[in-house]
Amino acid sequence: MRQPGLTESINTARRSFFDSGAEPRGLVPDNILASWRRCRQQGLLADACPDVMPVERHALNQMQEQYEALRRLCRPELQTLYASANQAGSIVILTAPDGFILDALGNASFLDKAARVSLRAGSPWGESVSGTNAIGTALVERRAIEVRGGEHYHAPHRVLSCSASPIFDPRGEVVGVLDLSGEASMHHLHALGMVQLAVEQIEHRLFEHHFEGADIVRIQPDPDLLGTAREGMLVFEAHRLVAANRHALRLLGVDWGELGKSRYDELFASALPRPGSLTSMRCQSGEMLHAKRDALSHNSISSRVPRHAQTRAKRSPEPVFSPALDAEINRSVRLLDADIPLLLQGETGTGKEVVARELHKRSQRAAAAFVAVNCAALPEHLIESELFGYLPGAFTGARREGAPGLLREADGGTLFLDELGDMPLGMQSRLLRVLQEREVTPLGGGRSHAIDITVIAATHRDLAGAVARGEFRADLYYRIAQATLRLPPLREHDNLPSLIQQLWHALGGEQIPIKLHPDLLEELSAMPWHGNLRQLVGLLRGFLALGEKGSTLTRDDLPAELRSPQLTQAPAPTRLAGNLHDIEQRAIDVAIASCQGNVAAAARKLGVSRSTLYRRFSEQSSGD
Repeated sequence: MRQPGLTESINTARRSFFDSGAEPRGLVPDNILASWRRCRQQGLLADACPDVMPVERHALNQMQEQYEALRRLCRPELQTLYASANQAGSIVILTAPDGFILDALGNASFLDKAARVSLRAGSPWGESVSGTNAIGTALVERRAIEVRGGEHYHAPHRVLSCSASPIFDPRGEVVGVLDLSGEASMHHLHALGMVQLAVEQIEHRLFEHHFEGADIVRIQPDPDLLGTAREGMLVFEAHRLVAANRHALRLLGVDWGELGKSRYDELFASALPRPGSLTSMRCQSGEMLHAKRDALSHNSISSRVPRHAQTRAKRSPEPVFSPALDAEINRSVRLLDADIPLLLQGETGTGKEVVARELHKRSQRAAAAFVAVNCAALPEHLIESELFGYLPGAFTGARREGAPGLLREADGGTLFLDELGDMPLGMQSRLLRVLQEREVTPLGGGRSHAIDITVIAATHRDLAGAVARGEFRADLYYRIAQATLRLPPLREHDNLPSLIQQLWHALGGEQIPIKLHPDLLEELSAMPWHGNLRQLVGLLRGFLALGEKGSTLTRDDLPAELRSPQLTQAPAPTRLAGNLHDIEQRAIDVAIASCQGNVAAAARKLGVSRSTLYRRFSEQSSGD
């Protein structure tokens, strides 16, 4: 199917990039532009035909024999796509993990045309050899890619329109690539979807093959899709996640890097289902999923976790929002989807990260990464390397292989900058430049990397006041705060008893069951909650851990410090004098004195980070 204007747009982009050396933003997809940059850095000549010759027949036979298990596994999908490809004048291709073509089947006429540019069995199609192409670029990006006509790096390849997806094994290793290629002038709009569907089926069968008879946990929001290629599949060993498919990782909001690291109770707030049963499970994000477990094994989690510990597994409450806040979240999602940065403002503990994750979940980028950066928790000397990444050997102590940085990890998704008000001024200027140019340059130099991110920032500080005092850059403030959402403190909630009951239910208190006496509920509702939701949820979790099954908790079960009258009542208003900076400094002095010089304890008392206090000490010293 022809796409009017597409060829002209690509040709304009090629002239801009290859002839003028300019960046043709908006004319080609970001992943194509990033690939062009990589190929140019490697010295590939765009107008030249790659010097690629297919291997001799005996070498191809050896390669095919080496990957015979993969070829056999993919045969049903290859045959299905072959029927469609033959009719549509296209070919279907299977490659080895390095992009070496193992099989090419399909329309005889197009097979001959593709062979003229070495798109045939026995040829390597890695990006470093054949430039920007669906096979090679999918291997670099580790995701499905479509490359149409002139989007290919090498001019002779513009006759092709290709759609490819890597095939992952249950441990996140690429085992091959499936590709559908045809005439550029007759691009198949559904080619990429067909390839992705076929790869899902291959990966599902590959998982079953790897873990036949093992203790597989299958998850899906729709119970009718359990047992199909659309289900998520997980395997745990000694409490740790050791294998998963892409659907499971997406549903849990994690990536392949969590394999071997994430524990079961860090992913789920419910116990494992009984073998063979269909049940509901709550993720730590609060989302409910349907789940089925294949079989018991003696190293499975449920056989190692005591029954009462399973019942009271660590839970994160399902997000609970008032109707007014829920409406504001929906409004803010529309702004984020329009690429308008959002600033969340609220006191410490009001749930800014919870709201940020909910905004991401409701946005158009929900399937991509959510990367949270606590600007106050990162040591000042590490903020730059953590955010922007670094090249190997960029500084003493740097990892040998370098690091991409959190900004690049958020590419395609949402970047959450928590406690932005505590970011040092020097770093603010570099962050502003990245947000303006949408490019990241790692420490140690090297090329810049384009990024596509939605930005949500959060702070408990008055940023406008900080700008007026020269403590925060005005240009960064106006870049970040194009839209704002204020999260009210807990004491302003319209119906605290109802909220507390909802949180108690979300934490699992009613399922155990443990009840909250009305008098206790009244007492909790009257408290000032200076730590807001964080303080309340912490108290409820304590109740959950200490309460006896079937019991009703009363005022007597409150911790001693909360039963003390002087702490359960709101502090009397104090007459304050002086400017805001002086008032803050006096509050810090009082906190330090009351904590006998313990900075960490004083920071907790004030609801700020230790780095904020140390920065204030430094400012005070320089002022003296």
